[in-house]
Amino acid sequence: MTSRQVDVLVVGSGPAGLATAARLARTGVRVEVLEREQSPGGVPRHCAHRGFGSLPHALTGPAHARLLAESAERAGAHVRTGVTALDWAGPRALTTVGPRGAETLVARAVVLATGARERPRAARLVPGTRPAGVYTTGELQQAVHLYGQRIGTRAVIVGAEDVSHAAADTVRAAGAEVVALVTELPRAPAAPVRTVTARLRFRTPVLTGTTVTELLGRGRLSGVRVRHRDGRTATLRCDTVVFTGDFVPDHELARRGALTLDPGTRGPAVDGALRTSRPGVFAAGSVLHAVESAATAAGEGAHVATAVRDWLTDGTGPDRTDPTDQTDQTDRRDPADPADRYWPAGVPLVADPPLLRIVPNRVAPADRLPYLLRTAVPLTRPVLHITQDGRPLHRERFPLTTAVPHRPLTLTAHWTHRVDPGGGPVHVTVT
Repeated sequence: MTSRQVDVLVVGSGPAGLATAARLARTGVRVEVLEREQSPGGVPRHCAHRGFGSLPHALTGPAHARLLAESAERAGAHVRTGVTALDWAGPRALTTVGPRGAETLVARAVVLATGARERPRAARLVPGTRPAGVYTTGELQQAVHLYGQRIGTRAVIVGAEDVSHAAADTVRAAGAEVVALVTELPRAPAAPVRTVTARLRFRTPVLTGTTVTELLGRGRLSGVRVRHRDGRTATLRCDTVVFTGDFVPDHELARRGALTLDPGTRGPAVDGALRTSRPGVFAAGSVLHAVESAATAAGEGAHVATAVRDWLTDGTGPDRTDPTDQTDQTDRRDPADPADRYWPAGVPLVADPPLLRIVPNRVAPADRLPYLLRTAVPLTRPVLHITQDGRPLHRERFPLTTAVPHRPLTLTAHWTHRVDPGGGPVHVTVT
């Protein structure tokens, strides 16, 4: 097994990874990006719809993916495809396998941008037989847009959020009929205009308060059995079913590296500079919050590049111990090694129910990155209250009339200077 050294190793070439690589490479940093797929770009590669990039010149997903990859390569980043990171070989070293065979890459800093994945039918515990015609959104989009494969003629979409409507568009592009969009939620979580468009323009029912209880058919799917909120059951005849949404972080590397995981997101816990619990290891994009927009992921990639540069320069960052200050630490820290000058900052940031999660999930007085939240239930005219040890730090009212699941809320960070670094966890509650 060969071994090489680089300045920064980025795992994943989605919007977050490519934005990080481009920003760092422009400053002369040697950046290597690892991508297990055969083409860089992440999920946008197989999202044929428009809406990626800046308005009014929004691009299709594949065009946006090519733009990000070309930008990173022009900046000087080395993007390698067909390479899988298998495990950690040291604090900032990874064992990989690819066209060159097995290899160990040792880096001064590692950025995890491994993204997220959808939970398949088995993980959602939907009973029934195991027929052909069962997809997740990613599988469907790759089959149709990347490989030109045929699907069935009648499809049921499980879910009614924005990604569900994108899956419905893919089904129609493949020449099939969308029988219905089905969601357990009492109201459709997508933007109202998308729900109205589905019902009026495409004549597609959006069934709320409805659960898929069984898949039917042998050899090929013949239908799905559903149960409505009032207990009525029905069978929707179809030969294709697409399970959408229900994303989870692709956090295998973080878990194998024993990085601290946040119980709300199930991704790596990070502070406002997107630093993880391991010195010199950072995380950005949907591995932190499954799943937000490509623009959000790319913005975090650009943000984490600043923290990586701080680490490469002196092993510190905002609110880190001065590397020249060895008071009470000389017996266990080597000032010549940036890893030994690492000193975690901030306190835990906890989103209380009915909020599901918040990212970043540690907070320090110098943090400036906005916080992303999700709610488990619809909230009417929500007001957020931020407290620490019973002391109020901030109160913020959202302009939205109603906040709904599967759509993000953004909390500003101009209150973080009030946080006591030596205090207890900071709690975010909603009224």
